[in-house]
Amino acid sequence: MGKIISLAHGDGGELSHRLIKDVFVKIFGNNEESLFDASVVDIPGSLAAVTTDSFVIKPIFFPGGSIGKLAVAGTVNDLAVSGAIPLYITCGFVIEEGFPISDLKKIAEDMAEEACKAGVKIVAGDTKVVERGSADGVYINTTGIGAYSRSFGNRLSFKEGDAVIVTGTIGDHGIAVLAARGDLGINVPVKSDCASLNKMLDKVYQNSEGVQIVRDPTRGGVATALVELAEDFSLDILIKEELLPVKDQVHGMCDLIGYDPLYLANEGKAILIVSADEKENILEILTCFPEGKDSVVIGEVTGTEKGRLLLETPLGSKRLLSRLAGTMLPRIC
Repeated sequence: MGKIISLAHGDGGELSHRLIKDVFVKIFGNNEESLFDASVVDIPGSLAAVTTDSFVIKPIFFPGGSIGKLAVAGTVNDLAVSGAIPLYITCGFVIEEGFPISDLKKIAEDMAEEACKAGVKIVAGDTKVVERGSADGVYINTTGIGAYSRSFGNRLSFKEGDAVIVTGTIGDHGIAVLAARGDLGINVPVKSDCASLNKMLDKVYQNSEGVQIVRDPTRGGVATALVELAEDFSLDILIKEELLPVKDQVHGMCDLIGYDPLYLANEGKAILIVSADEKENILEILTCFPEGKDSVVIGEVTGTEKGRLLLETPLGSKRLLSRLAGTMLPRIC
């Protein structure tokens, strides 16, 4: 893991995984809770789900969103994919001296608009200002609280043949942010997929008992999220390259700059592992929502022993996929 923090520690790949396991899980405990994106906590008289996140994206405004929209949607989604109904959000701002108040107002407006769409309330906050040069404009920390509605941990029963669904095109957010930085030197007509998914996922939970588990493939992308599921629950997962939903513009930019869309961040997509006999019903529900209109099955669980993720190419060959190693795109959320 090394002796100092590098940018790669924040990219959601192998170094992030080791940092979380070797530092935070080791010191804080709660290993079982660390397998999910939000923790279920016992409050006298009821159960609640709690998650926390920090947002340091650069640039703070990008095609399809802003750091404010991202902060709300990202927090909502961590609760929603964990089986909770998001209710409340707190937010803390670290603002650099000299940051334009007009930009701060726009960020706050984006947060309020996304919170309204998701049906959550922003109920507490904090603001700190640091000296010029001590931060990159503004950073936001959030805590999300939701009503516990479904325990994946208590109901897991993975079986061979379970389907792997992704709720739309992958890699959009990563390419949109990269283009907004001007690093590509060309205009790329791709918007971030940043969106809250709680209403769509809640509809699935209410109408199907076939959902095994859900993840949002943010940092590290679809591949890293599936590798974590495979390892955490000893699943053998096979995904097919020809089934992966990737926009032509994203594919083209990945070919040009040498990136793999499987490892690019997404901020408005979910991965679901569902029972084979319920996959069509679940796809029908997902595709009724704008956020899930491009949902598709990309693979299946092939066993419950080895804990690995394989990609099948159009030629029929297979290769083992691992977590994102090193830095692909830092500061994407």
